[in-house]
Amino acid sequence: MAPQTAPNPLAMLFPFAMMFAIFYLLVFRPQAKVRKDHERMLKGLKKHDDVVTTGGIFGTVVNVKPETVTVRVDENVRLEVEKSAIARLVRSRGAEAEPVVTEKRA
Repeated sequence: MAPQTAPNPLAMLFPFAMMFAIFYLLVFRPQAKVRKDHERMLKGLKKHDDVVTTGGIFGTVVNVKPETVTVRVDENVRLEVEKSAIARLVRSRGAEAEPVVTEKRA
């Protein structure tokens, strides 16, 4: 009967390295891209942007401060929220529906 040898530690490390690489490509990298895009959007906030907060409140940006944003929700109703509470920009109402021109043939 031949004596058994211990497996090479580097050979055991290879599957873990492959799992980490796949996990990085499928989870960490896309999440970092989403985070950078959100930060870029927050830095680019300006007056009259239509936004949605993380709480689901729709409003229009009235004032932008370094740490907070004032959002007009309705006439005479303004909320001051942290910039990080802005979830996304909403497309302007005018850009949503462009008229479709069809030709009429006689």
